[in-house]
Amino acid sequence: MNSDYPLVPYEPPSWASRLTFIPKHRIQFANRNTPIQRWHLPGIPEDFQVLLKRDDMTGSVLSGNKIRKLEFLLADAVEKGCEVIMTCGGVRSNHCRATAIASCQMGLDCHLFLWSRTQDLQGQFTGNTLLDRMVGSNFYLVPHECSFQTEILPRMTQLQEHIKDTTGKKSYAVPLGGSNSVGVWGYIDCFQELVSQGLLEKVTDVVVASGSSGTVTGLAIGNFLTGNNLKIHGMAVLGDAAYFHFEADQILQDLGLQATDGSSGVKAADIMDIVEGAKGIGYGLSTPEELECIQEIAMTTGILTDPCYTGKAAFHTMRLMREDPGRFKGKEILFIHTGGWFDLFSGVMSSAVDGKTSAENKVADWMELTDKVPVVQ
Repeated sequence: MNSDYPLVPYEPPSWASRLTFIPKHRIQFANRNTPIQRWHLPGIPEDFQVLLKRDDMTGSVLSGNKIRKLEFLLADAVEKGCEVIMTCGGVRSNHCRATAIASCQMGLDCHLFLWSRTQDLQGQFTGNTLLDRMVGSNFYLVPHECSFQTEILPRMTQLQEHIKDTTGKKSYAVPLGGSNSVGVWGYIDCFQELVSQGLLEKVTDVVVASGSSGTVTGLAIGNFLTGNNLKIHGMAVLGDAAYFHFEADQILQDLGLQATDGSSGVKAADIMDIVEGAKGIGYGLSTPEELECIQEIAMTTGILTDPCYTGKAAFHTMRLMREDPGRFKGKEILFIHTGGWFDLFSGVMSSAVDGKTSAENKVADWMELTDKVPVVQ
């Protein structure tokens, strides 16, 4: 392990001390206390106010929500003597990019299992995948329809055994999205950051893009343990409510908040609101309306959101404010920006912009100015 990234003892918030699993260490990657600012989203009802938690500023190429989880996951890997990290995600995965870069910085090998609609990555080394390649990740392309539990996980186990047999190195499998009872501490801990920033008195609802359940579950646990003052909404860009509730219930059991058979204790469905429509036409796929909204948000607020996660979450949050405002507890919303803007360089947004006219893109011939602007003598 790179000695520049030592294990740091972790002290949980006092309100989390009842949990049956508490990490002993973290590795400090993230810039904490990310700022909160007013977000003047276009076209929303005037009685709504939106604040933006800038977790896209957790740190450079490690920006976004994933690095908060990886602080605990990679500390767990180091404690267990692992020198190889492997994980899974889509070709455009923010989680895989953050895992790849953090692993490289720590001197750990990284192997990525990537769901792909093509058989190779030729021409797809853009955005997150370009960064994965630049830090030397190993890629294994997985057909898009493959199941993680029944098809990918067994192959990850085989790879772990092969690496052990051929190199003697022990491998650590980071779960999909970093979402398990270790990774969830990234956003249990983040909830304490929200408490320290006075958010419990300022907002009624928290909204976050949700792909693998860890972020929304961590926030929901923090909210539950501190008195359920807020309503936590996960904008599901992958899967449905049943998927998120199942994954969250497993974590609740691991942390001692629910019986191992799920018969008693807090239920995920009672502490989080999963908005299913946020997936749109499919994971990683965007409608023209969603892409136009991303561009409008950028032009009017200066905030960049990505097509796969935060852009969809923002689009459908704005839709709910207009069409179903009663879904929210109140009118003071905190939207957590989970990063992901490297996906803006995947080609999806540039295709949308290239389809516009020069006038729409505000491009003019500078020579047109010569008959309108006096020539300086």
